[in-house]
Amino acid sequence: MAGTGENPAGNSSAVFAGIALAAIVEGSRPALARAASLVENERPGAAELLAALVPHLGRAHVVGITGAPGAGKSTLIHALINALAARGNRVAVVAVDPSSPVSGGALLGDRIRMEADHAVERVFIRSLSARGHLGGLSRTTAHVVDVFDAAGFDVVIVETVGVGQSEIEIARVADTRIVVCPPGLGDEVQAIKAGILEVADLLVVSKGDLPGAALALDDLVGAARLRRPGEPPPVTVLTAAVHGTGVDELVAAIDAHARTAGTGQRLRAREASLPQPPSAPPLGAPAPMPGPEDSGETGQVNDDALFEAIARWRAQGKRAALATVMRTWGSSPRPQGSLLAVAEDGLFLGSVSGGCIEAAVIGEALEVIADGIARRLEYGVSDAQAWEVGLACGGRVQVYVERIG
Repeated sequence: MAGTGENPAGNSSAVFAGIALAAIVEGSRPALARAASLVENERPGAAELLAALVPHLGRAHVVGITGAPGAGKSTLIHALINALAARGNRVAVVAVDPSSPVSGGALLGDRIRMEADHAVERVFIRSLSARGHLGGLSRTTAHVVDVFDAAGFDVVIVETVGVGQSEIEIARVADTRIVVCPPGLGDEVQAIKAGILEVADLLVVSKGDLPGAALALDDLVGAARLRRPGEPPPVTVLTAAVHGTGVDELVAAIDAHARTAGTGQRLRAREASLPQPPSAPPLGAPAPMPGPEDSGETGQVNDDALFEAIARWRAQGKRAALATVMRTWGSSPRPQGSLLAVAEDGLFLGSVSGGCIEAAVIGEALEVIADGIARRLEYGVSDAQAWEVGLACGGRVQVYVERIG
């Protein structure tokens, strides 16, 4: 049961489903375990608890680790936990495991591999079941991260399930995104091409003691340069986690990125996905595109509503596409991870830019729906040019568009 009127959400003495807010903020391990279960399973009181946690959010550095199945993510995380804890950090791990097709529960392989770390007082490991959710995470991963953020953990590591080329939901949750690729998969770059390579802030070649590791490193460095023209490529690190090789270099790279990128990426993406108040278009701007009002949809929705709409469209036999903001520069008003969903009949939900480039992205999305070929798009105009032509935003934005289903 949620807190009563005597214990409002902002009160440190508030209690939600029998869990004291103060105990979570103080880092009580039993309280954290119960709160994570409450939030993961969306039980009564979860929404109220999440609202009460808001004033305590934004401190943790969230590190997302993703890559193909068998890439060595769990072994690398085990080494990272030891290195970060040795530096005095409190570390939480949210490991998303694939769901059993029989029971629907998580297989818990990651939790088993990290069991020794779980005994360390400053480390807390929580496994989540993907429960069939697409994108590499579970539906409630970001909210479970909120629990550990509010509890004062310095670093929250989020491990995705083994993903393919377009499961890029980690981009909306993590402040620093690490893509792990082992040698020996044949074409290493093909194994993680397109969307998943685009989300990387750091690229890690794992199992660096195996033949072909140096070649895989060279391939990734080259691919990163090609996919980000005009930008410094992401830092690439060769590791052999079982021997501790490259782990210190990786920790240093994570720290350096944290100093540049800051924390709270998921919070900014969440805020940007909330409904925005209506505003008059700038003088001289083109008339806005017709929205999905006739179908009962609204243009600006949160992510849960957006994915529910995609499911509804697909149940109606409509094909759909999803556009995800991969990177922004300048005054582009939407953060990384912002989403725009488009149905084949032109209905759309969400935003990638606050209205400046929606028409162009929707047009590309309709082509993606038709031909099934994912696209990486980039739009840009200087802030000065935006002012001169009456646009509401300038800067540049990079968008990845893929067909859903």
